Amino acid sequence: MEEYGKILIIAMPVFLVLIVFEKLYGIYKKNDTAPIIDSVSSINSGITNSVKDVLGLSVTFLSYEWLVSKIALQHLEANALSYFIAFFVIDFYGYWSHRLAHQINFLWNKHAIHHSSEEFNLACALRQPIASLVNLFTFLLIPAALLGVPASVIAITLPLHLFLQFWYHTKHIKKLGFLEHIIVTPSHHRVHHAINPEYLDKNHSQIFIFWDKLFGTFQEELDEVPPVFGITRPAATWNPVKINFQHLTLLIKDAWRAENWKDKFTIWFKPTGWRPENFEEKYPVKKIENVYEFEKYGIYNSKKLIWWSVIQMLITLLFVSYLFNNIAKIGLPAIFIYGFYIFVTIYSSAELMDKSKYSVYWEMFRFILLLFIITYYGDWFQLNLIISVGSYILISYAFISLLISMYFVTIDFKTSQNQFINS
Repeated sequence: MEEYGKILIIAMPVFLVLIVFEKLYGIYKKNDTAPIIDSVSSINSGITNSVKDVLGLSVTFLSYEWLVSKIALQHLEANALSYFIAFFVIDFYGYWSHRLAHQINFLWNKHAIHHSSEEFNLACALRQPIASLVNLFTFLLIPAALLGVPASVIAITLPLHLFLQFWYHTKHIKKLGFLEHIIVTPSHHRVHHAINPEYLDKNHSQIFIFWDKLFGTFQEELDEVPPVFGITRPAATWNPVKINFQHLTLLIKDAWRAENWKDKFTIWFKPTGWRPENFEEKYPVKKIENVYEFEKYGIYNSKKLIWWSVIQMLITLLFVSYLFNNIAKIGLPAIFIYGFYIFVTIYSSAELMDKSKYSVYWEMFRFILLLFIITYYGDWFQLNLIISVGSYILISYAFISLLISMYFVTIDFKTSQNQFINS
């Protein structure tokens, strides 16, 4: 996990620069596709996912390393051939795990976060799950295991394969000619993220588009059907933690309320969105019926809230970078305490972005948690060795953040609401 953290320290600023470039390009072209607060929410989601992954907060029932040790017909070296095979098999694995996440009710919970943005831009590529706590699809890597591709090659190729899916989350790149027949392009992926009936559950491929054509899930982007983005049951929150478990919460409620024992069991494995008979009337859930007539979430925000959210996100990235760069030095179990603080930070910041009065209580909890950590360890995870007054800086920041949260809840939200009503 330390190695993956080092990779992310390099990747994070690259992604951030590209997101800013897309924003500036959109402004220049008078076609801004990246509202700031939506992008902040997406980056916050990426932070929670990366922290979860680096801390190893997931369980793999069937590890690839065990698989290759048991069924390999030969053992390849870590060379160009083994990396090529690994990339190809991982793309096959990615297609099917992605497709199943769209088609099976309980699997959709871990993937809904990625589709939750009602925009389509580079930042939304970072909306990755924390709800994927169990890896169920290692068996799809059996072809690589049979050929004896080393586990180390798979471990390197998996994040590379993921990072290569970043670039095509944009509306600014149109169709790419002959490449449309070979790789996944922005046009293909706009179709995938769209909630138009014509586009639902299409284009699951991740790098090579031919998987969709081979397995019958391909759909070209149509000039007469502009894609509309989001999920048909809108998230209606900027909070990535809440979004990660919204669908699961609904499944649990529906399973509990179902009178038929068969429904209680089968609801988990039914097609995504399935509910027991009459539940839409008895227990209605907001759903978009006309994709061209709905109001996007959270479009009315004061500039103060938007820029404070950006500042909080950038400060959180500094916290994350320090964690990723010092995992070995911080050690166990302290890295999990640090990770918990980051999750609380994201949750508190998102509650403020949602204009929730409870954001003040979350900010109080975050302030107390930081004080407890510094008091218990006598330092912020050895930060004072680098900056002698590091602990005092962090305490001052946390206190100021609490005061600013109080300002927004007691003054700014009420003022802004009146301004938007009167405008």
